[in-house]
Amino acid sequence: MKAYANQTDQQLIGAARAGNRQAFAALVKRYEETVYRFSFKMCRDPEKAREILQDTFISVYRKLGSFDGKSKFSTWLYTIVANNCLMRQRRRKIQELEDPLELYDDPPDHDRTRGRAPIARREETPADILLSKELRTALETAIRRLPVEYRAVFVLRDVEGKTTEETARMLKLSIEATKSRLRRARAFLRARLHPYLTMREGT
Repeated sequence: MKAYANQTDQQLIGAARAGNRQAFAALVKRYEETVYRFSFKMCRDPEKAREILQDTFISVYRKLGSFDGKSKFSTWLYTIVANNCLMRQRRRKIQELEDPLELYDDPPDHDRTRGRAPIARREETPADILLSKELRTALETAIRRLPVEYRAVFVLRDVEGKTTEETARMLKLSIEATKSRLRRARAFLRARLHPYLTMREGT
C-alpha cells in the first residue's frame, strides 16, 4: 500500500480501472475519513454514516469508469455521498443532521476509537454553559425538521464550505434553486433559534 501513497488521484484511478485492487484500496484509504465525516453531517448517526461510507465506495467501484476527470475526484465523491444520503433519508424519512455552527462534538470516527469533546470558552459562566446546551438542543431539533433537500444544500454550502456553483453541480440543481433552498434553510433555522439568540445577547 505504501507504494501507492505518493501517487496522484488520476494515477490511482487509472490503475484501479485496469483492475488493480491495491490502487482502489489506496483511493478508499485516502478518502474514507472525508466520506465518513460528510456522511455523519448529513445523517447525524454513526451507524448510518458507516453504512453510507460502504455504499459510497461500492458506487465508486461500479462507476469509476464513468468518471471523466473534468472535476476533482473529491467533488465527484461528494456528489455520490450526497445522492446516497438523500436516497437513504427519503426512504427512511430520517431527519437528523450535524450542527453546522460547530456547537457539537466532532463526529466519532467510524472505528469508534476517537472523538473530541467541545471546549468551553474561557470565563464561561454556568448560565452561559446552560444556555449553550439549550441552544445546541434547539439547533439540532430545528435542523432535524429541515426538509432533506434543503439540508443537503445547507450542509454542502455552510458546513463543508462549498461554493454555490459546486453545490449546485453536486446536487444537479440550478444556481437559483440552490440559492433559494439555502435562503429557506437559513431563514428556517434563524426563526427557530431567535428566542435563544435573543436570550444570549441579553446575558
